[in-house]
Amino acid sequence: MSSTPLKIDPARASALVSQLQSVQDRILAVAKGRPVRLVAVSKLKPANDILALHQAPQVQHAHFGENYAQELQQKAELLPRSIQWHFIGGLQTTHCKSLARIPNLWAVSSLDTLKKAQTLNRVRGEVISSDPSIPKLNVHVQVNTSGEESKSGCSPGQETVDLCKAIVTECPHLNLLGLMTIGAIARSKATTPENENEDFVVLREQRDLVEKELGLDKGSLELSMGMSEDFEGAIAMGSGEVRVGSTIFGERGSRQDAKLVV
Repeated sequence: MSSTPLKIDPARASALVSQLQSVQDRILAVAKGRPVRLVAVSKLKPANDILALHQAPQVQHAHFGENYAQELQQKAELLPRSIQWHFIGGLQTTHCKSLARIPNLWAVSSLDTLKKAQTLNRVRGEVISSDPSIPKLNVHVQVNTSGEESKSGCSPGQETVDLCKAIVTECPHLNLLGLMTIGAIARSKATTPENENEDFVVLREQRDLVEKELGLDKGSLELSMGMSEDFEGAIAMGSGEVRVGSTIFGERGSRQDAKLVV
């Protein structure tokens, strides 16, 4: 962590806490007692905002998601080790080594090839060997439920099953949490707790298939689906994790205008 304290603007901190608590209340209303992890998506937002939510006594939020590997690395160096980072962006093989070395990287939620899994596993294993207090790396396998060429992810069916099986049987330093999807924007915008999202239906079916094919207990793998537009509908369909950014932090500016610290 940086030796220079980050400045927290009290008015900004108060607004962030209020917005995060509002999202938490909405999650509780739909989850009906079921635990749902809220990942606050902090990409392109300054480290000060993250620290404000992490230190606020009302929330002490721990789980934050980043889309860009370099930005996550920089923030992880600046901010407390007690933050639990999630990498949720498009995963490139070249980023796997640097990501796996981040001690408090809690999860990679966009794993889509065996080569990337093997690299994450090998490097995380090296890190754990040097410091046994560092845990296994949680992963979600990303499934391209909408079939869009612009989306990353495994194809539903055998490709998804095979990658999940390889993680469980060949990657001892990774922990398969479950499956993740982003889905089509149009379907996302039409999603409500009453109007089921087709992408979420597909992911739920894939989770059931993987559990059956791998001989896992029913419900042992989680679904990571739902963002600012559709997280309530995703929870109603069984999501155990939602990724919410703009509803908490406000709209984002351009990447070139983003500042690591303000």
